[in-house]
Amino acid sequence: MSRPAAETIDWEQQRAFLAVLREGSLSGAARMLGTAQPTVRRRIEDLERHLGVALFTRSPMGLTPTALARELAAPAEAMAAAAASFARTASAEASAAAGAVRITASEVIGMEVLPPILAQISKAHPGLIFELALSNRAEDLLRREADIAVRMVRPVQEALVAKRVGTIAVGLYGHKSLLDAWGRPSSLAEAKSLPLVGFETETAGVRAIKVASGVDLGSQDFAFRADSDLAQLAAIRAGIGVGFCQLGLAARDPSLERIVPELAISLETFVVTHEDLRDVRRVRLVFDALVEGLTAYARSSV
Repeated sequence: MSRPAAETIDWEQQRAFLAVLREGSLSGAARMLGTAQPTVRRRIEDLERHLGVALFTRSPMGLTPTALARELAAPAEAMAAAAASFARTASAEASAAAGAVRITASEVIGMEVLPPILAQISKAHPGLIFELALSNRAEDLLRREADIAVRMVRPVQEALVAKRVGTIAVGLYGHKSLLDAWGRPSSLAEAKSLPLVGFETETAGVRAIKVASGVDLGSQDFAFRADSDLAQLAAIRAGIGVGFCQLGLAARDPSLERIVPELAISLETFVVTHEDLRDVRRVRLVFDALVEGLTAYARSSV
């Protein structure tokens, strides 16, 4: 049986499908969309009836996507990204210092470094609206999932414009109360005897840091494990264990003390946008502000 043409499928049905796919339940999808649960159920049922297939199987644990639903996930995400990009583009004229700009950055950069920079540009241009995507996943600028990205790797795609802002230094830190109790190690071998803060799942980024630092540690070596960089930073600040912290952030907290200073990692940092957005004034204003602010931050972390 042939399936209906994509252009005949209602966009609200597709939004409901994607929300259920992300949240795993009708109630979660309803909260995400800001609508009633029966409305989400009706849209999913209408979409399934329209396609002539089931998209989810119901169970006490929630809604599990079928093989077709998983196949439809990528184009649904692409459509959502395109719709969001359309809304941001329509939020203001290209020449206006106003409208929405979506920025993607890692958790630590997004929560600890960017807000003061954005506050400064917001004072100068109160018509700007910021959307901040905190993720260690590099959102796809080519597909306009974001307007600007802060990345720790140089992009290679020709359609992207990147400005290097310097290197952000990372070192090994512990709370002074922890070091008073456990001692201050003078070598990496001694540091391994202290409670350590680190990752739960080894990712490509974690492996890159391990190679750069020469530290060969696995999750079994950590007294505190979390895949969230913010959770790791909070654990270091609380004195649970020692772990890696950006020098610029540690300088703000007098209770943190650096150990084994010869153990250092340098993260080359770039601000990136799509070449088609260079002449959009709101994007250019935010891009330039991020370059200036992150350049100053990188200098403070050496």
